[in-house]
Amino acid sequence: MITATSMPSSADRKTFDTQCPFCSVQCKMEVTEERAASGARPVYTVVPKLNAASEGRLCIKGMNAYQHALTGDRILQPLVKKDGHFVPVSWEEAYLLIKRKFDALSDNGGPDTLGLYGGGSLTNETAYLLGKFARVALQTRYIDYNGRFCMSAAASAGNKTFGADRGLTNPMSDIPLAKCIILAGTNIAECQPTLMPYFTRAKENGTYFIVIDPRETGTTAIADLHLKVKPGMDAALAGGIQKVLLDEGLIDEKFVNERTTGFDDVRSSLESLDLGEIADITGVSAEQIRQAALAFGKAATAMVFTARGVEQQTDGYMAVRSFLNMALMTGNMGKPGCGYGAVTGQGNGQGGREHGQKADQLPGYRLIENPEDRAYIAGVWGIEPAELPGKGVSAYEMMQKIHAREIRSLFVMGSNPIVSNPNANFVEEGLKKLDFLVVADMFMSETARLADLILPVSAYIENEGTMTNLEGRVLLRPANRPVPGEAKHDWRILCELAELLGKGSFFRYESSEDIFEELRIASRGGIADYYGITYERLRKEEGIYWPCPSVDHPGSPRMFEAKFAHANGKAEMVPVPVHFPDERTDDSYPLNLTTGRVLTHYLTGVQTRRSHTLAARDVESYLEIHPVTARKHGVREGTLIKVASRRGEIVVRCRLSGAIREDTVFVPMHWGDTQNVNKLTNPALDPTCRMPGFKVCAVRVESLF
Repeated sequence: MITATSMPSSADRKTFDTQCPFCSVQCKMEVTEERAASGARPVYTVVPKLNAASEGRLCIKGMNAYQHALTGDRILQPLVKKDGHFVPVSWEEAYLLIKRKFDALSDNGGPDTLGLYGGGSLTNETAYLLGKFARVALQTRYIDYNGRFCMSAAASAGNKTFGADRGLTNPMSDIPLAKCIILAGTNIAECQPTLMPYFTRAKENGTYFIVIDPRETGTTAIADLHLKVKPGMDAALAGGIQKVLLDEGLIDEKFVNERTTGFDDVRSSLESLDLGEIADITGVSAEQIRQAALAFGKAATAMVFTARGVEQQTDGYMAVRSFLNMALMTGNMGKPGCGYGAVTGQGNGQGGREHGQKADQLPGYRLIENPEDRAYIAGVWGIEPAELPGKGVSAYEMMQKIHAREIRSLFVMGSNPIVSNPNANFVEEGLKKLDFLVVADMFMSETARLADLILPVSAYIENEGTMTNLEGRVLLRPANRPVPGEAKHDWRILCELAELLGKGSFFRYESSEDIFEELRIASRGGIADYYGITYERLRKEEGIYWPCPSVDHPGSPRMFEAKFAHANGKAEMVPVPVHFPDERTDDSYPLNLTTGRVLTHYLTGVQTRRSHTLAARDVESYLEIHPVTARKHGVREGTLIKVASRRGEIVVRCRLSGAIREDTVFVPMHWGDTQNVNKLTNPALDPTCRMPGFKVCAVRVESLF
């Protein structure tokens, strides 16, 4: 419960400053624990704290985040599986088991038999250390993380287009200054609700909103124009809008000529498009496409935001590039009220992809295959460049290598890959083949249930560190609540394991701040340059935007004001061809399935489903289907139905809604086991960024009664 009940003795009251562990806004809060008498159950009060990012707001998830952290479900000591059951062991026994297994596998098959799998909710310090642990302590090339499924399309597109990837190219305070805003494939009202007031202020200022989504949502409610696109056809729709911009002479020729390359090829590609054909394949009328283009092209200032609806496609990279073309050809970059934003999903989805837990990456957004980058990081770490392993593979491709027995052991930290990966039955089969699975988690997740060893880790309210929010603002998350039981900070576990593996001299840290001091140096001169950011500055200034190259630098709220990050200072535009989803409907699987989130839950639900307040609001998963479609397929409101794809099937409850396209059904992503929607999703990958096509696959539905 959340209450303001007062207690007489300050000795019975403890207050903890912290930061929400969930979405990418990273709201700050104060949690007070009070006891009426010795031995009594505590009462908790949660108060949002004023800060520049969330402006002192908390959503229902943040208000109740303490519940999962303080639940009795926490794992509080190492657990090893014996005869199919978990039994407690000491940390010494747990570490010795890991060393014995890792040494044997590495000696027999080489270090690449070992894999590490991280998460986008880990602090910058832990993400940095996990990458270093993989490459220095284990010397394996195989490390990736669940953020691959969140930000890889937008990150790749930003890097190729601008020369740098930061979620928002401008601060959130710019949002109310835009006269037209496109929200493509994002449901901010449910996924980042404390961000919505920025958009409502824009609406009050007269901003024209274009929302692209196959469903009506809390976000489409603010739309002046809702484009109900067919799932998977976002790039084609963006191309149609650009076709009208070109035909109507709404191109900023001066900006294009002075600050971009490649527009001549884009122009030729757009001239060949037929708007009627675009309307047919996207399900959006030619008139609506024209209406969107004229509103965007004639606006004095405009912004484009994309999220998973656009990005989690087999053409996610090119789809984002198409929307970036739109912003560039109209000159809407580098100015107040103008810019692009990839609405990051995970709490540290931005920082988590910057400092080395991606397969192809080193700290500071350096590339592991770049000789200069390798030499610099090797120098920071005190090793030879040749000792750094090469590039690994993406998260789902790691699961394929596990299935093929190329990766024989997996160390999972801060993730639940059985529920978050596509083609989940295949992933589960692979994890069961492993010789040794270690999971570092607070809870018995669906993945942890398969582990040979579980290591208990601290919660957000106990583990200090930095997080980088969706706008590139680095925030210091304080955490002074004692760690319960025998749980340890995730970074501490990595340091102690490194010591046992004979690499302890590379991991001499006594605090998260020690790690951050090294991260600062490792990022120096990189794209994501944190060198000028310190804990002392963060405590005083609350948050600092990267890049921040020196301690007297104010940070960079708005990027690309004078030039882009490519060597020539220009942004790169490319033609984007029409692309259809990898898997299309047919007589056997006649409906498009798309996935997403609900307000009360987060990612795979491991944390939020352990909050009694949140779980009570959304107890189970469901399938949203149009009433006309439901009648056609013989399914009724409130009944259990089977949903099947070419890969598997799930059972969920039916919800009828006129808010969704008749050819499309929707299932949220927060539940596992028989409700795990990723048993259905297609593992086909984007050829550039290796993002799976989560947002569209072909399914059929049938009643169980």
